[in-house]
Amino acid sequence: MLDRIALILVIIGGINWGSIGLFQFDIVSWIFGGQDAVLSRIIYTLVAIAAVWCISLLFRESDVLATAETDE
Repeated sequence: MLDRIALILVIIGGINWGSIGLFQFDIVSWIFGGQDAVLSRIIYTLVAIAAVWCISLLFRESDVLATAETDE
């Protein structure tokens, strides 16, 4: 469950960065009242934590495959 939440937050962050890069429009700051607003900063922080968490997905997938190969 935590993996899915982290992935959703990373996707939101990616969409937000894409809108900044393409349109110079920050969706998060627009929704939550500017980049300096407390809610915007919380969202930015949650997205960053989720991105760090998703790094572990890279390593866990290979661990699952290695375990499956040894079980055969």
